[in-house]
Amino acid sequence: MRFFSKTSNACAVAVALAVMAAGVQAQGLKSPGSKAKAVNDPSISRALEATAQPSGRQAPAAAQGVRSADYIVAVVNSEPITNNEVRARMERVAQNVTEQGGQLPSQSELARQVLERLIVERVQLQEAKDTGINIDNMTVDQAVTNVARQNNTDKAGLVSRLKAEGISEAQFRSEIRNQMLMQRVRERDVDGRVKVTEADIDRYLKEQKRPGDAAAGAAANLGHILITVPENASPAVVAEREAKARQAAEAARKNPDFIAAVREFSDVPNGQGGGAMGMRPMSDYPELFSQQVGNAAVGAIVGPFRSGAGFHVLKVLEKSQAGAPVYITQNHARHILLTVGNGMTEAQAAKRLEDYKRRVESGQATFQQLAQEFSKDGSARNGGDLGWSSPGQFVPEFERVLDNLQPGQISNPVVSRFGVHLIQLIERRQEKLTEREQREMVRNVVRERKAEQDYETWLKELRGKAFVEYREPPQ
Repeated sequence: MRFFSKTSNACAVAVALAVMAAGVQAQGLKSPGSKAKAVNDPSISRALEATAQPSGRQAPAAAQGVRSADYIVAVVNSEPITNNEVRARMERVAQNVTEQGGQLPSQSELARQVLERLIVERVQLQEAKDTGINIDNMTVDQAVTNVARQNNTDKAGLVSRLKAEGISEAQFRSEIRNQMLMQRVRERDVDGRVKVTEADIDRYLKEQKRPGDAAAGAAANLGHILITVPENASPAVVAEREAKARQAAEAARKNPDFIAAVREFSDVPNGQGGGAMGMRPMSDYPELFSQQVGNAAVGAIVGPFRSGAGFHVLKVLEKSQAGAPVYITQNHARHILLTVGNGMTEAQAAKRLEDYKRRVESGQATFQQLAQEFSKDGSARNGGDLGWSSPGQFVPEFERVLDNLQPGQISNPVVSRFGVHLIQLIERRQEKLTEREQREMVRNVVRERKAEQDYETWLKELRGKAFVEYREPPQ
């Protein structure tokens, strides 16, 4: 089993819930005040996607007042969707679109789009259930803990916030579980089957070499500080968050240790690996980031600037033009993998791995010995040694934890689609990429693009096989 057969598009739910991975995932970044077309406004699509995530937002009074007159608007393979579900999601979409500067369609058109989104979600959840995909409580616990950490609080603090906003812990956990179920079924049926050929890579590289485009083929490693802005924030709160972002930018300009500014100011824990997002083609960054960085030199501080997620400050850590050498950060790690099934749950696997970690740290055993004896991965014969890895080689949930470790440090148990891992970072280095390794970096970009296309096709096919009965239109 090669757990690092990466499908780079499969982002961990914890990060997706925490401001859509600080605003740098495929949701896209949108400058406030920019306008888009009604109905086909891309911000509507992003909002529909984003509002599938758990929200701490209480339903508006208007939506609550309709509950006494709730009714079924559609039935999906015998499961109903109610008017209240549609209205609650419409409110969340409307707020997201407004915050991003988009333009809403008519109420009837918005209701139609939201209902279709709920139908598509429902068929994905049914597919997961029918094919035996389950999410263990321990996995949900880990996701809740990560969401709390992303919001600078602990689990108790998160639950308290949710309660104050009218959201029960059970409801929040249910929404997280549903998102993870949909992610797992996508990973299995779509992401894991994407193939990228050498011809695909050649085609992509050719597309990037546009005449007169100096940035074509360029790559960069950007450091990132995010100052989040809460939903529906008052002007005073926005001003306070902007002032903090300006302080962060000033601190980054005065102190060459960008990590220090990340730790002091960023609302993303440890800046996702000390603030560095990894060497990648500029075309793989959100368009807003690429535009802001522009011709900035290595070492330059850019920002703060605003997106739907909040205020951003960037530092150009590394940069290369097309044809120039590319340097990346590589990790040398080992791990122990316990698979789930045949009587072992994720919680039981995590408990065993916690014991292995205790034994290593107390000197009762070495990591290599335990890996050879217990790991279910092919690396077990080598003491769990995975060799040197480049960004994008491992599945995101694994790589995100690895990037935050210091040499010699052992992680807590990490759940991935392959089971539960215990990870140790051995060492880290900066390495110049060979031409072949640069092509592999491009391969990950192409794989993500193809996965998105295949996902849309798969959703249409799944939706087409479902029996959907429309009742009364939502109001």
